[in-house]
Amino acid sequence: TPPSPLPSTPPLSRNIFKNIFPSRSTFQPSNDPAPPYSKPTLKDKDGEPPLKVLFLSADTGGGHRASSESLASQFLLQHPNTVYALYDCWTDDGCYPYNCLVPSYKYMSSRPKIWKFLYHLSNTPPYCAFMNWHSQLTCKSRIKSRISSYSPDVIVSVHPTMTNVPQKVAMELGDEEGRKIPIFTVVTDLGSGHATWFARRIDKIFVASERMERLAKVRGWVRRDKIVKCGLPIRKEFGDKKKVMGERGSEGGKEYQRFMRQCLSIKNVDDPVILIMGGGEGVGSLGEIVENTVAEMKRTGTNGTVAVVCGRNDELRKQLSSRDWEANPAKLSSDHSRVRKRDRIKAFLRLGRRRRRLADSPSSPSNPSDPSTQVDVIPMAFVQNMAEWMVAASVLVTKAGPGTIAEAAAIGLPVLLTSFLPGQEAGNVDVVLDGGFGDYLSDPTDIAETVTTWVNDENMMKIMSRNAENAGAPDAARSIVEVVLETALEAKSNAVSTPGSKSASSVSA
Repeated sequence: TPPSPLPSTPPLSRNIFKNIFPSRSTFQPSNDPAPPYSKPTLKDKDGEPPLKVLFLSADTGGGHRASSESLASQFLLQHPNTVYALYDCWTDDGCYPYNCLVPSYKYMSSRPKIWKFLYHLSNTPPYCAFMNWHSQLTCKSRIKSRISSYSPDVIVSVHPTMTNVPQKVAMELGDEEGRKIPIFTVVTDLGSGHATWFARRIDKIFVASERMERLAKVRGWVRRDKIVKCGLPIRKEFGDKKKVMGERGSEGGKEYQRFMRQCLSIKNVDDPVILIMGGGEGVGSLGEIVENTVAEMKRTGTNGTVAVVCGRNDELRKQLSSRDWEANPAKLSSDHSRVRKRDRIKAFLRLGRRRRRLADSPSSPSNPSDPSTQVDVIPMAFVQNMAEWMVAASVLVTKAGPGTIAEAAAIGLPVLLTSFLPGQEAGNVDVVLDGGFGDYLSDPTDIAETVTTWVNDENMMKIMSRNAENAGAPDAARSIVEVVLETALEAKSNAVSTPGSKSASSVSA
């Protein structure tokens, strides 16, 4: 009898693979010309050509683009004669499978188990060595051609996978054109980072914490003189708001909070405001967290406002907007004890994970729900004025995204983390715990009890706010750009004075 055929690939496995690595024919390198810079590359009134800054990034999460935008605004402030462009080298000029990086990220980031497996598998020296070799062999020529068409004066990478090939390209183009093209890496992770962040031949690498500084030395073998610890670059308005507010717990800080709440049309400016966010997709147990928080505030007689950023979760936003919270009051989760016990067992078995509570605070009162308690719920889609909302808030409840944590710390806002991507964001939880300005909980009922306890304990709020301010770096973008400008302008000046270089030719033209 003939042998039985091999079993076909299970549908689930096949679907997972197709989502992580879509069809090769779907993603082909782009033949389009390089997009223009932010404005025409014209000489200024003194006849000086603009400084051309090329950012390397991809839309794998909002943090990379937000960091590049904050840096771009600082370049324009410190050196107005600057033009900039954003280049995703894998999507535009990468070969398969590198050019399906963005859709693969969107699929895996919503599936933590798959993300955890592939993250730790790729975060190893053998994988990084193979990826560096293979990507150079298959993609470098196209990426080099594209970067050459931009003719940048300086390159700034804010993405972990865009360090190795671009640094090789910058060195080769510099040798061919008779000039130096400085290249910098800005690490946009707080507490843990992938090994691909750390390329040794860049000019400088900017990190946000001592944890990342140690990783750069140990995992990346980056020389100490190339590492600059200055914080995570965030938008300028956070630093501006912090200067006006001063210390959050001071009388002046409280008055500025009340003013900001008036500007945001919050009804009672003297009551606490709990800001709840679920990331751009508005995923996770966001609805349960809101439900339990409102119920706990009612139970403890805590007047206040619950502001919810739903992101793209339009269904949740509509549900929260249309709900009559008086006629249909919120209720605490009925299976709370079972879930909390399971979470405690998981925490105990999770080796290396420190879970340090900001305890020693008075427990929540256990009186029944007070019908006279006023809790307003404000559901929103996306928020353009996040700095104003964070100033107005008393506590931030969010996932462990590095940019959001950095923004909150910059203005002294206590943080309660509810979830994190395994590997990539796990270290961000430790940054908050070690800094003493927040906690990590995953059960919605625990979250509701904790934030309600916090806002009713003024002394604890002052301590956490002060710790957050100590951990924050509102001027990180300015500090990074100062260092980059010094090197870039010097390299550009040397190139102009060198006969035969590309910059010298452009100036004479």
